[in-house]
Amino acid sequence: MSIQWFPGHMNAARKKAEESMEKVDMVIEVLDGRIPQASSNPMIERLRTFRQRPALKILNKADLADPAATKEWIAHYNRQKDVHAVALSCKKPADVAKIPQLCIKLAPHRGTPLKPLRIMIMGIPNVGKSTLMNALLKKRVAKVGDEPAVTKTQQRLYLGNNIILIDTPGLMWPKIEHPSDGLMLAASHAIGTNAIIEEEVAVFLAEQLLARYAPLLAARYGFATEGIDGVAVVEGIAKRRGYRQKGGEPDFEKAAHTLLLDYRSGAIGRISLETPASRVELLANYQPPASLALAENEEDDEDEAR
Repeated sequence: MSIQWFPGHMNAARKKAEESMEKVDMVIEVLDGRIPQASSNPMIERLRTFRQRPALKILNKADLADPAATKEWIAHYNRQKDVHAVALSCKKPADVAKIPQLCIKLAPHRGTPLKPLRIMIMGIPNVGKSTLMNALLKKRVAKVGDEPAVTKTQQRLYLGNNIILIDTPGLMWPKIEHPSDGLMLAASHAIGTNAIIEEEVAVFLAEQLLARYAPLLAARYGFATEGIDGVAVVEGIAKRRGYRQKGGEPDFEKAAHTLLLDYRSGAIGRISLETPASRVELLANYQPPASLALAENEEDDEDEAR
């Protein structure tokens, strides 16, 4: 299953972000701590590095992610040039309070009355950018929702202490190269429900959990996981929860929805669907379709023309 989702307003938002990048000093990129690289928009990285802007990468939802995997991701990003990474929860005021000082360290030549520090907050939909904005400003300035693409326009706001925040809409990219990335994004609720088939996403998620977190699955749903596949996991949830269709067949759709909700809420446990090592393995084994490679070459030509 190949998932693609690029609503029309995102193209306009991308162009606006390109224009604004020239006038900012640094970028805060908000990532989903459970899938840091899958939730990192390659367009954001290209824009940032082209303008040579440092980045604070925030691995949000760290309270839902596997601490061991998060530690590996922080080390991975901190080895990159002009990048500092931190894991936190944007819902925790004490975590968010650390962010302004981290930004000033990345751009020490800014942050004065004459030269305020201009920060662009970027990321894909539903990773917590609006929650972060509201927490930083200690008031509700950005609409927060449990559906992707709630924010559709750019905002410029004054944080105080000579810091200006520019909030951008959640930006996906036109073509998701790796099918597993699309499935991880869908499982983590970064893609609109109209673009996915929940049952297929749930089976993918179940396979990942069997491979990495089988004891958590068994503890949550009360059945043995040895020797079963993702389909059997979803069917097992239906049976254990008593989800039945007319005629007595297991309600696979309802069970799939339950598994996704339990993962997203942390009810199963602290889970990360990728690690730096699994990412290296994915890239080493992946061969892009010819049509996708052609599309990427055309996009690179457009970037050079700009």
